[in-house]
Amino acid sequence: MISEPETAIASTADADDALVPARKRLGEILVARGKLDPANLERALRLQAESGERIGALLVTLGLCAQRDVAEALSTQLGIALVDAYPEFPILEESISVRFLRDAHALPVREGEAEVALAMTDPTDAYTIAAFEMVTGRAVRPLVAIPTELDAALERLYGSGKSAVGQLVGAVEARPDELSLDADVQQLKDLASEAPVIRLVSLLITNALDMRASDIHVEPFENRLIVRYRIDGVLHEVESPPKRLSAAVISRIKIMANLDIAERRLPQDGRIRLRVQGKEIDLRVSTVPTMHGESVVMRILDKGGVALDFARLGFDDATLKRFLDALMQPHGILLVTGPTGSGKTTTLYTALDRLNQPDVKILTVEDPVEYQMAGINQIQVRPQIDLTFANALRSIVRQDPDVIMIGEIRDLETAEIAVQSALTGHMVLSTVHTNDAPSTVNRLLDMGVEDYLLTSTVVGILAQRLVRTLCPQCKEAYTALPEIVAEMNLARYTQERDITLWHAKGCDHCSHTGYIGRISILEMMPMTDALRSLVMKHATATELRAEAIRGGMVAMYEDGMKKALKGVTTFEEVLRATRED
Repeated sequence: MISEPETAIASTADADDALVPARKRLGEILVARGKLDPANLERALRLQAESGERIGALLVTLGLCAQRDVAEALSTQLGIALVDAYPEFPILEESISVRFLRDAHALPVREGEAEVALAMTDPTDAYTIAAFEMVTGRAVRPLVAIPTELDAALERLYGSGKSAVGQLVGAVEARPDELSLDADVQQLKDLASEAPVIRLVSLLITNALDMRASDIHVEPFENRLIVRYRIDGVLHEVESPPKRLSAAVISRIKIMANLDIAERRLPQDGRIRLRVQGKEIDLRVSTVPTMHGESVVMRILDKGGVALDFARLGFDDATLKRFLDALMQPHGILLVTGPTGSGKTTTLYTALDRLNQPDVKILTVEDPVEYQMAGINQIQVRPQIDLTFANALRSIVRQDPDVIMIGEIRDLETAEIAVQSALTGHMVLSTVHTNDAPSTVNRLLDMGVEDYLLTSTVVGILAQRLVRTLCPQCKEAYTALPEIVAEMNLARYTQERDITLWHAKGCDHCSHTGYIGRISILEMMPMTDALRSLVMKHATATELRAEAIRGGMVAMYEDGMKKALKGVTTFEEVLRATRED
């Protein structure tokens, strides 16, 4: 039985000099793929010449590249495949110690009579390969592993080692006398500035990015501190620091966001800008006081991860045509509606990206400015200095814009200025918080907007929700039961006799959730003459919906069910997001 690698890590350093050309080739692959800037590669090579560290690991440490990008480049360079899945149960656990696996950063993922497939973060580690061959008596086929995924697999399969969070917690706990929530400001500042706390918060952020989280929730309760990540719209609890580190962790986040760590009684908002895994990341930070300390939510804003493409957002050809017909009007108001977190802002940014041409002046008023776009003048609302939506809009109309985007119409004053802007020849894009497209009309009327102004300016209303998309690696098709077909009225969406639906199974690729990513389900309601006539009569949302469907509108529920039948999502997800009216 292998107990521990006496020279596993050291042996790789012996080959460093021979691998210098290979290192440069790895960097060149990353540059060619657009994952690394040539100037950053030269900088990393200079540092690597001094430290002797492998270039791939150095690029990740410097935050110039993501681990996945380096692993994919290494796979190409060496002609060795990436790990596609990790085993459900340990392999060769009686022959090889967990300590060896952890120290060697290796894990057997498959075994046959003549061969063992070995996931390795360093597939050139000849010592580890030779050790496995000696113990198993079989050939070893190395596979390139992404370090965080391999560590997660080791923890899931064995769980006996101390996790990275646990190790950092141990380092912080060397000073238990300064971990009280009642510690004075200087003590909190000193503790939050120490290396273990800095690394602990950085690890929470890096892990969130690795897990594709959109939000990080740090919530103190009476007996514990809970950290949760929102992944594809669903919260997942992750390994958290102990309660006694609440003050240190929250103070570190507040320092990073330039917030006042002495103020613990009032809500605060801030922003953190980081370079992580080769990407520029913005985190929008919000703190609120609770019974047991300050609750912190960090919204991760990754511009590189935003798909400014209508097809990828979930628009089919018919819905896209209706939306673009409204968007390309010379003037009017185009509204996007839905609950919080339904992707409204991303849809508006995609629309602005389509309109953003040298001959078009675009001004936006947002709270907050989530993504900066070249060629677009973006204004951040600041209520504390009376720069509200309404006040900003009064000024920007005099800036001679062609297109105005308002982050949200919240009150009558903002709505009236939007209407006046549309009447004076501007195209106005905005969002409203309502459940569907027809009810948006009633919401604006309830705000106090005159019906004749509404019919004169609104050119279309898009409503949307987000549903999780099935993992392409593990989704399973099945034939729907007749009872389900009848209850959901699925026969009207397809000509097939046997209707196929899909299961979310779960695998390593999707962290065993069965889903990866999200897509919009939509309903686009152009403002037709028939609808305008009903608006003037103050018709109900139900009457407006019936007329819109007669005019060709595809309801959100129907759009979702069509996506479920195509294997994009499950019908359970569609039902979770919306019910047919």
